[in-house]
Amino acid sequence: MKLRATHQYRHTRNSNDSGHVLLMILVMLGVALIIMGGLYSYSASNAKLNDHSANYLSATAAAEACSEKVLAQINADYRNYGGNYVLNHLGTYRKLVPTGADSPEWDNYEFMDLSGQSDRVEIDYTIVNDFANLGGKYGALKAFKNTARILSNARKKNSLDGVVGSVYQDVEMSQIPIFQYAIFYNVVLEFTPLPNMTITGPVHCNTNIYNNPAGTLTYKSDVTASGTIVEGPNPNSNLPAAGGPVVYGTTNNDSGVSTLSLPIGTNNSPSAVHQVLEIPPVTENPLSLLGRQRYYNQTDMMILVSNANVVVESGRWDNFNTQVPTNEWMVFLSTTNSFYSKREGKTIRAIQLDIGLLDEWNKTNTSIRKWLPTRDVRSIYVADLSTMASTNESGVRLTNGLTLPPQGLTIATPAPVYVQGDYNVAAGQRGSTNTTGSLPASIACDAITILSTNWNDANSKQGLSSRLAGDTTVNTAIIAGIVASTPSADSGGVENFPRFLEDWMPGGVQKTLTCNGSMVCMTYSQVATNIWQLPAVSGGPDHYNPPIRNWSLDQNFQYADKLPPCTPALMVLVRSNWRIPAAFTTNILAGF
Repeated sequence: MKLRATHQYRHTRNSNDSGHVLLMILVMLGVALIIMGGLYSYSASNAKLNDHSANYLSATAAAEACSEKVLAQINADYRNYGGNYVLNHLGTYRKLVPTGADSPEWDNYEFMDLSGQSDRVEIDYTIVNDFANLGGKYGALKAFKNTARILSNARKKNSLDGVVGSVYQDVEMSQIPIFQYAIFYNVVLEFTPLPNMTITGPVHCNTNIYNNPAGTLTYKSDVTASGTIVEGPNPNSNLPAAGGPVVYGTTNNDSGVSTLSLPIGTNNSPSAVHQVLEIPPVTENPLSLLGRQRYYNQTDMMILVSNANVVVESGRWDNFNTQVPTNEWMVFLSTTNSFYSKREGKTIRAIQLDIGLLDEWNKTNTSIRKWLPTRDVRSIYVADLSTMASTNESGVRLTNGLTLPPQGLTIATPAPVYVQGDYNVAAGQRGSTNTTGSLPASIACDAITILSTNWNDANSKQGLSSRLAGDTTVNTAIIAGIVASTPSADSGGVENFPRFLEDWMPGGVQKTLTCNGSMVCMTYSQVATNIWQLPAVSGGPDHYNPPIRNWSLDQNFQYADKLPPCTPALMVLVRSNWRIPAAFTTNILAGF
């Protein structure tokens, strides 16, 4: 009995233990299932999150590519055609999304604007016209700015989440008045073996710069070239290396920068740019891209001289309808003067403008003044259409130019220009960089020659000893051509951009040419094409001896209201902001 009871007790205890173990196993199995379920759920969520993230990054990259495609086209059009063209083609840019024609990969994406319209980009254009600093690689240059925002939305087709990537870029469409530069060349820029020379403003060349001074060449501001900045002579010239030092005043001296162009609707080759000086063909639309840039279509007054007559009339703003009577224009205009150019080897038959008398006529005339929007003649286009003998050459001469009309003056012509005597300088400011008394002035022409305060037509054909120069001050921006360097002849370098016909070293005492303005060479001369030769003091012919060159950028050109009439502008597009809009990022992350 006792043994049976004991055995029964042990049997009962083992059964209970087995139940407890089974229960524990079931609990642990449940926990394991819960953990596995959690891990599965976590993995699924993580995979979903990764999938969303991948789709989002892919869509954002596509949106960025779309905005870049639009921006590249706007940039090209703005530089070549200008702001009006871009403004008038916003509808075209809004449809400029990537397609399968660009790459088959783009067939996997769709693009939309903010309203959800497919195959569209959002573009907002704001006309501001602020005159403000460009900054960055453009240093202290100022420009008239308008702004645009390019916003692109994209998503991958057939994605389950439909996640959208979005990018926007803000850009400034800037117009840089070309006279912001102390020196701007659209052709090769050469500093040939010159004495000490200091450049006080920005310098830019759309091709190569060759620094080959004999003395010290000092740049005080930025120097940039679309080609290369070379320390040495132009290999296409016939001048040897001079070996003078070049000193850079800033660290922003760069080769390989973007070309800066006028928006003439074609390439900016020298021959193409020369057209802005020329009379347009009859069939050309004055509102065309080139037509808008032509001085002929911009100026207040026209002077057209032919074999038969002289016509002085209002400009295109008045459809050339108002004629200035002969008895009025004869006060300030003459067509009977001539002088000899030793450099050209020809007699210059000059259309001569007496600027002082022009100013007096401008104050009181009734024939044209009452119709002018500004009430002053501020710009004049001059063209010589008469037939020239092979021994003669056309030219426009500006005399008595100490005082300009009160709102400044721009003279434009396809002919060479000769400035005689002091020009646009206030009393007490001759020979200085002080231009507070000067007015906005520019001259655009085929070539520029400075005749000093001592110039005398009667001596123009005589030897150099009869053409002795005097100190002269000329305050004006200049757009003119040069004669290119060749293996047999040199251009004369930027120091001979203004040409000379006198001995500026009489008795070995060097006279000074003070010039405050801007020197712009956009083209090669097509009228005054004879080559530069060494000055007499260096063994050349008796064409000239050089002055002391006291040249500076006119600081007045830093102010919008002091720029010369009809100042050309260079088109530059600057990125100011690039972002992924926060609203899109927030919406995407909120789903997780």
